[in-house]
Amino acid sequence: MKPLLICDCDEVLLHMVRHFGVWLRESHDIAFTPDGEDFANSMRRADGSTPTRDEMWGLLGGFFPGEMHRQTLVPHAAEALARLAETAEIVILTNLTDACRTARIEQLAAFGIDHRVECNQGGKGDPVARLVAEHGDPVTVFVDDLAVHHESVARHAPQVHRLQLIAEPAMAPTVPPARHAHARIDDWRAAADWIAARFAAGVPAESALPARA
Repeated sequence: MKPLLICDCDEVLLHMVRHFGVWLRESHDIAFTPDGEDFANSMRRADGSTPTRDEMWGLLGGFFPGEMHRQTLVPHAAEALARLAETAEIVILTNLTDACRTARIEQLAAFGIDHRVECNQGGKGDPVARLVAEHGDPVTVFVDDLAVHHESVARHAPQVHRLQLIAEPAMAPTVPPARHAHARIDDWRAAADWIAARFAAGVPAESALPARA
């Protein structure tokens, strides 16, 4: 049985926030200063007001899929996945609506990343648990930039190794390590080594939630 890598896309494989910010400024005259937390609070109109949560989702819906062509590949991501795919199964688990799935598949393929893509809304714990069960409960590594998803996976699939990776260099220094991730590595070269080591060891993660802050 091959090990399994379940990997996020935006700010893990592809840069998103920098291109989303440029589009917001160009198309909506909105300044965007992401801090890794609430997108709505990171947006400011020229009059100083912030979009409502519904408006924020509408803006994201304007970027995906219509402006996805702006996104660029994170350095070393494609090479890392190609290396890991030699011994592991890979699934890209992306928080987009199903209507964006084909666009995401084509977008990743254009960068040489040709793996199964699953769309999700909300926490990723349930879909990760389902994917692990579908693959026969192999040693699994989950990679994502957001702390909320590491907590969700820790609760629904605690045997999964959890790696936090934030590829945007303007944002990574301001975001503390996710409390429920086993490690934080923001460079794919080192991240691939960490993932490969988990696969080589062949043992699941500890079931208890990590205690470190």
